[in-house]
Amino acid sequence: MNNPSNAPNNQPLVPVGSHCILELYECPNHLLNDFEFISQALVAAVKEAKSTLLKEVTHQFEPYGITALALLAESHISVHTWPEIGYVAIDMFTCGEHAQPEKACNYLTKAFQANKHVLLTLPRGRISPEIQQRLEESLVVTQV
Repeated sequence: MNNPSNAPNNQPLVPVGSHCILELYECPNHLLNDFEFISQALVAAVKEAKSTLLKEVTHQFEPYGITALALLAESHISVHTWPEIGYVAIDMFTCGEHAQPEKACNYLTKAFQANKHVLLTLPRGRISPEIQQRLEESLVVTQV
């Protein structure tokens, strides 16, 4: 197993970005099936994150539910809605020092009027030895 504090060639690992996983619960159902609202919220979240929007793709499912993706110069934001249960799953990865993904997550929590939410933020490119150990214990790792 590699030493988690060192990258290949003994270069120290540094964070390359931040990965936010946001779970929104008890959101108003009508918002979660509103194509225009979700598109506008996604674009506003990109601005909140101080990120650069390259492209937006949004798809509405039948009978309900929307998936929206913002491709960023800094990486991406994805939004998946389940109006029938008032739930939204959001994934946001940003790299670089100027991006502020937590601000975007706070904005989206308010915009979707979530009564409950869970936000998990992980530094990417750098994992503490404690987290590395827990990951190794919980995952089956196949080395090639």
